[in-house]
Amino acid sequence: MSDHSDAPVAPIGAFEPPYYVAVFSTTRTQEQDGYRETNARMEELVRAVPGFLGMDHAQTPGGLGITVGYFRDADALAQWRTNEEHRAAQRRGRAEWYESYTLHIAKVERSHGYTRG
Repeated sequence: MSDHSDAPVAPIGAFEPPYYVAVFSTTRTQEQDGYRETNARMEELVRAVPGFLGMDHAQTPGGLGITVGYFRDADALAQWRTNEEHRAAQRRGRAEWYESYTLHIAKVERSHGYTRG
C-alpha cells in the first residue's frame, strides 16, 4: 500500500487464527504523481474498517513492493474491497502508477511469531 519509510522495522505480530490476508505485490511505473497522497488516504480508510488488524510492507531495491493486509474475517476484507474510494484508487493505480501487480487472498489457519528478548 505504501512506501512506509517512517514505519518501524518489525513485522505485525501473530494473530489468533483464523483470519485473512491480502498480499498485494507491485512494480510501479515512473509516473507517481498523486501516489503518496492517495496511499495515505487509503491507509486512513483501511484502518477504519472494523476487523482490520494491521499491515506489513516491504520494498526491494529493484522496485518490487509487497504489502500484506490482515483482516479478522471475510466481511472485513469485503468491506475494504468494495469501498468506493478504494475502488477509485485501484482504477487510478492501473491507469497511472502500476506497471504490474498481483493480489493473493488467503485464509490463515496457523500463525505464530518470535521476538528476541
